[in-house]
Amino acid sequence: MVEPLKNMIVWLQSHETVLWYLAGGSTVLAIVTAMALPTLLGFIPSDYYSRAGSGRGSWADYHPVTRVLLLTGKNVFGVVLVAMGILMLVLPGQGILTILVGIMLLNFPGKRRFERWIVSRPPVLRSINWLRRRNGRPPLVE
Repeated sequence: MVEPLKNMIVWLQSHETVLWYLAGGSTVLAIVTAMALPTLLGFIPSDYYSRAGSGRGSWADYHPVTRVLLLTGKNVFGVVLVAMGILMLVLPGQGILTILVGIMLLNFPGKRRFERWIVSRPPVLRSINWLRRRNGRPPLVE
């Protein structure tokens, strides 16, 4: 029992700098997420989740090369947020919220259904509409 604990302490001491960077990055990301979330929620059209279909995104009007670059960047950023969120489950920060924001940026089959399921939860919808109301935006329509 003593040996594994000693090994863990040695490992933590030898990786102290990396752990401080992870904790600092996690804290910064938590603050940025908390500050940006109300603004980002304000950009969602109030009828976004009540519309039928997957909704052809605004990306379709871009040149194909630009569209591929933007979608790739968005998905890479989503993966980074999911990875940071997983780290924030054990480090300081809003891990679950960061994972959800990362998932919302990713493109995958069933994403729209998954988003609608999350937003249809009464506590989530209440929180989103409260933040939208504070920013002078109309509530989301289910």
